Amino acid sequence: MLSKIFFDDLRVIIKHHFKEKSGHGFDHTERVYNSAVMLAQSERCYCMVDTDVIRASALLHDIARHKQDIGEVECHAAEGAKMAREILKEVGFPSEKIPKVVYAIALHRYSKGITPKTIEAKILQDADRLDALGAICIARVFSFGGKKDRPMYDPDITVESEGEYDGSVSSTSFNHFFTKILKITPESFKTEKAQEIARGRYQAIVDFTDRFKKEWNGVL
Repeated sequence: MLSKIFFDDLRVIIKHHFKEKSGHGFDHTERVYNSAVMLAQSERCYCMVDTDVIRASALLHDIARHKQDIGEVECHAAEGAKMAREILKEVGFPSEKIPKVVYAIALHRYSKGITPKTIEAKILQDADRLDALGAICIARVFSFGGKKDRPMYDPDITVESEGEYDGSVSSTSFNHFFTKILKITPESFKTEKAQEIARGRYQAIVDFTDRFKKEWNGVL
């Protein structure tokens, strides 16, 4: 198992690739890293989970996100997998473990509809998706909405009028919870521990949106 110093040094090396500050910045990466490590430790077959692969893939999973945001690449997962391979070679990561990291990063986007086959890839996907639920998710949605000059809420813009979510920005931050966030159901997570955590975070979104609307209407 690689040392904490190795991954601390890797953080320093890759940090300049992260430009986004309202949704997928390095703070998101750190949360995914923490969640991934926790999920790995919670697995019944923990002895079969390669924690080096977990830590490396979590730190590098969004390495190409900025490239996608500026239109330089179409898919940050595919590009990130390529970048990760080269970075890990340069820093002396065990060569026999690199393919597992590359695979996990390439498949971490749940929206691609591809089910990961390795436990490390399942954990990374779950950890990434957990950050799209709960209290921090609420903060991220409104932070991103403010950056995009999106209204917080408009009762005249119904969720139904938004149509099917296609990856574009919802008309209001509030509507985004319904067009995207609440479709991230707990049962869609791959590991038991992630499902358990997701249930609590999902309920937090349900409770928040319910209270938000009641406060808006002066009920509470």
